Amino acid sequence: MFSLRDRMAAALVAACLAAPALAQDRFPGVGRAATPREVAAWDIDVRPDFKGLPAGRGSVAMGQDIWESRCATCHGFFGESNSVFNPLVGGTSAEDIKTGRVATLKRTDYPGRTTLMKVPTVSTLWDYINRAMPWDRPKSLKVDEVYAVTAFLLNLAHIVPEDFTLSDQNIAEVQQRMPNRNGMTTAHALWPGKDFKDGRNKPDVLAKACMRDCGPEPATGSRLPEHARNAHGNLREQNRTVGAQRGSDTTRPEGRLGDAAGPVNVVGSARQAGPHAAAIALTQKHACAACHNMDGKLVGPGFSDIARKYSGRADYLQAKIKAGGSGVWGETPMPPQDLPEEDTKAMAAWLAAGAPR
Repeated sequence: MFSLRDRMAAALVAACLAAPALAQDRFPGVGRAATPREVAAWDIDVRPDFKGLPAGRGSVAMGQDIWESRCATCHGFFGESNSVFNPLVGGTSAEDIKTGRVATLKRTDYPGRTTLMKVPTVSTLWDYINRAMPWDRPKSLKVDEVYAVTAFLLNLAHIVPEDFTLSDQNIAEVQQRMPNRNGMTTAHALWPGKDFKDGRNKPDVLAKACMRDCGPEPATGSRLPEHARNAHGNLREQNRTVGAQRGSDTTRPEGRLGDAAGPVNVVGSARQAGPHAAAIALTQKHACAACHNMDGKLVGPGFSDIARKYSGRADYLQAKIKAGGSGVWGETPMPPQDLPEEDTKAMAAWLAAGAPR
């Protein structure tokens, strides 16, 4: 006789085996149904009602240690850095924490908008840190580390005290101290919600697509007229007050190497080919291209600039990639890179040989 557990296990296996067949019936020749394990690996978002939030806990002190080693490179030790990304902290007050509305958002003379000024829900911070941070190693933080980093960030904004430990048990209480918690509304009719129930707010996309007589697909794009291209200096070197906003290298003709908007300045893409494609692909695989263009400064110097400065010095470049550092190309530091030895060696050799394409 089979036990109840055996019968349940058999039914579960049968359901999993039947799912791919069902997908093939509905969409012949197109993939298969995702397994429960595959769905779980993607289903990691955390909602404002904290559905999806895993159990865990992390203190402000623990978060500070992680922050200094893995976050400060881009965000500064106090979340105030404006060199790479917009500042995370600043512009909020104790009164904002009481009211839930950030008064500074109404000031036209304030130089910018920080993350803690805008974000209304602590779940947004937790979810984004968990999915996308650190910049060079997304999803590498453990659950308790995400809690700790979130706690430290909240402490920087004086939302929680220094001895606080954030957890799934008290995060809803912390939500009630978010400076801009009352600053979000659904009255704009951009998505369904409770505001639609009384019938006053209708979605703004009620039209029906006709899909007839559409004509040829239009081509869209933008360009600067040649007479205006460099009229006010190189746009690549001009940043807004808040954030590192990069533009075209207007000292060169449009589409030439060095132009961030041009079609030739591609790093690690399928368009690369030839004997150096493997090394170039490694710069994409290990997220080097997130901070380095092929030509011209992005966050860090361009690969071609590095190649010119350290021509023939593969050993030095290999050591520099491992150790990281700052001060040679500006104040923005590069974090140490823990990469496979053969990959580091290949990229260093490519740079030392002139970063050929």
